Amino acid sequence: RKNAFILACLTGSPHFRWDNLTLTALEFEFPENTEGVIVISSRYRGSPTVRVRSLDPEVLSILNVTDGGQTGPAGSFIINIRSGFPGRAPLHIQLMNLDRDSSPVLIEERTDYTIRVEPGEDDQATRLLQSGGLSHFTENPVLFALLPLIFVNKCAFGCKVEVEVLRGLWRSPVPLLLGVLAQFLVMPLYAYCVSRLLSLPKALSLGLVITCSAPGGGGGYLYSLLLGGDVTLAISMTLVSTVVATAAMPLSSALYGRLLGVHAALHVPFVKILGTLLFIAIPISLGMLIKLRLPALTRVLLVLIRPFSLVLMIGGIFMAYQMGASILSNVQPQIVAVGVTVPLLGLLVGAILARIARLAIPQMKTVSIEVGVQNSLLALAVMQLSFRRVEADFASQAPFIVALSSTSEMLLIVLGYFVQRRLCRVPMSSRSLSL
Repeated sequence: RKNAFILACLTGSPHFRWDNLTLTALEFEFPENTEGVIVISSRYRGSPTVRVRSLDPEVLSILNVTDGGQTGPAGSFIINIRSGFPGRAPLHIQLMNLDRDSSPVLIEERTDYTIRVEPGEDDQATRLLQSGGLSHFTENPVLFALLPLIFVNKCAFGCKVEVEVLRGLWRSPVPLLLGVLAQFLVMPLYAYCVSRLLSLPKALSLGLVITCSAPGGGGGYLYSLLLGGDVTLAISMTLVSTVVATAAMPLSSALYGRLLGVHAALHVPFVKILGTLLFIAIPISLGMLIKLRLPALTRVLLVLIRPFSLVLMIGGIFMAYQMGASILSNVQPQIVAVGVTVPLLGLLVGAILARIARLAIPQMKTVSIEVGVQNSLLALAVMQLSFRRVEADFASQAPFIVALSSTSEMLLIVLGYFVQRRLCRVPMSSRSLSL
């Protein structure tokens, strides 16, 4: 179907006066995936023409401009448009004079009009919102059931912290610097390049970039424990990257938002970042204190740490798939493919940098894991705080898919690591018996 509305009346005054403007509204609603027309009136006497350009072609594209003829003292121009993804598309409107023999002369121009494309009833983001996939994250009963387990598990990780390793990192912070370099420079750049290469919608591209700009997730030191990494280094990298994120995420969001042409003010959730820091630092500090004062309780926590970690991994996967089921049923294949590659690339980049720095094997594993596991919840918070609800949920597909991919891939790696260790142990045992 086609929709039509009169956008504005361009006066054509050589002195750029706008006193005859007939409409006061500067933003107009338009349904998505719809063709329509914009009618622009002008009282300029002569041979005028109008040029119109959409500043966000993915949201609104200009098909053509035709002369609508003269109605009394005013002439009109008909602009045929087609809407795409939900969002806002600023318009650049120019009134040109064709009377002269030379090239067209600019008479007037406006850049303050915006077309807001609204999602239809069948829009995937609307269905996602109606399904409650994102709106009820904090009300998920699985999350509440896991919170005490998470706290106890973090205390157990505090018992694994080695003070000597912390002192070594203070003297030589190379692993920490490698993590910051990869997490906040390499990963966002990859997200930007691959999103442009695949021509992803701007909202999804920005969601992907912000996800790759997020600090290391709390699961990083869990995977380091299960895969034989350096747990103390993993905890330190998570804390350091979360602190750095308070400055790096705003800078990355502003830079790539500008490159992507996203017309929105991005809000970094500093309160959530602070909450993440406290939720890591408090139980781990408590665990370190328990290690010093209560050796019997320390032994109990160290026995529980691996089974608790596996339960949390499985619970996290269940919760993520429960919340992301509606996304996976409607999401574009390109963003799924990209989301799967993000954790794998992070693991590879971290391993390469650690190898170049000649780190020990446990440290190499940890750097690789910390770069490959992002705190996608922070990226989700940025999306929800920066856009209107429907737009935010559409952009949040990227961090959700990265989170699902990361958790699933790391679980497969952990299972493969356990199987490999078991297979290697069996031949060794058989050889010992034969001797």
